[in-house]
Amino acid sequence: MEIPKMIKIKQFFNSEHIDDIERTVTDLIISSGIKIKKGSSVAIAVGSRGISNINRIVKTVVSCVKESGAFPFIVPAMGSHGGATAEGQKKVLEGYGITEQYIGAHIKSSMEVVELPRGDLKHRVYMDKNAYEADATIIINRIKPHTDFHGKHESGLMKMCAIGLGKHKQALEIHKYGAHGLREMIVLTARQVLKYGNIIMGIGIVENAYDQVKIIKVLKPSEIEDEEMKLLNIARESMPCLPTDKIDVLIIDEIGKDISGTGADTNIIGRIRIRGENEPQKPDITNIVMTDLTEESHGNGLGVGLADFITKRLFEKIDLKVTYENVLTSNFLQRGNIPIIADTDKQAVEYALRTCGPIEPAKARIIRIKNTLKLDEIYVSESVLDEIKNNSNIRILGEFRDMFNGDKLADF
Repeated sequence: MEIPKMIKIKQFFNSEHIDDIERTVTDLIISSGIKIKKGSSVAIAVGSRGISNINRIVKTVVSCVKESGAFPFIVPAMGSHGGATAEGQKKVLEGYGITEQYIGAHIKSSMEVVELPRGDLKHRVYMDKNAYEADATIIINRIKPHTDFHGKHESGLMKMCAIGLGKHKQALEIHKYGAHGLREMIVLTARQVLKYGNIIMGIGIVENAYDQVKIIKVLKPSEIEDEEMKLLNIARESMPCLPTDKIDVLIIDEIGKDISGTGADTNIIGRIRIRGENEPQKPDITNIVMTDLTEESHGNGLGVGLADFITKRLFEKIDLKVTYENVLTSNFLQRGNIPIIADTDKQAVEYALRTCGPIEPAKARIIRIKNTLKLDEIYVSESVLDEIKNNSNIRILGEFRDMFNGDKLADF
């Protein structure tokens, strides 16, 4: 089969970002007026989401806590991620450069929780035991559109309170209600944690389309719920996107938990794959090919079910035990389904083209991306280029080229 040659293009998005991470975080903590009691123990909760410069942000927060005369330590706040084990969650943080040596504080990773008053809620409310027993807790998270549902609050500080800090037990409590549970229960659960836990500060981060830190906000507990809604709207406007909504084959070089909680961001690819939830109307992609899994995922292949075809290379990197624990906890089983497995990259693309319907492969609308975080430089086929070449936010780089070296995708 003749696979169309492709050409690299550059998309231009808003690039506003913060250069001096350390000074910004320090100044914001000082100006917030939030007092950290001298001699107190302070848990700093960090999640599993890939956040640009998260290690620098955490290190700066640790330094600020020490400057106050308090004693900081890190707790993983990531629900069931990391295989729902203490060791696995510590490794996730270390994969982001959050090591005890670098940040200057101990990492206390445990799956133990304490139960908080639930009020009128029908489900139980939990909080990480180490964090709860500390004198204070600081939560740090990126605020962004969620990959499972949409609402006034999605992925951010409220979700970290509700699920991240509640560890595996809280994830099970909320996820058993499906996407409805996430949409409706996150805020109610977070309110209980903010009321009965010891949260003294939330640090919300918004990134631009280039995976750079655009906004950092230091918030008091009473400000978190309202301010997060505003930051979510900014995050939506700041997201990158594919250059067209109609695609025959989308090739994704790599997926991973460090890229998105679902391996590939569902907001980018237009697939949710949750029973009972409507699929997005756009982008409309006939077939998706995924070829590799990042090392930072530690074998967690959740999200492969969003694809139609994967490579043997990707499949062999999946740790089924870790993946299935995440899938079963989320209750979104389709995302863990194993697609058709191709021996090579080229075979996977050929399979995708064969099943696109009555189109000539030479005229197929194909886009190749590194991952769903990096959409500034991508490859497109001639049919796609013809549609977008007059877009003022797009620049053509180089010439058309063969996408393969033998059976493997050429270097990006």
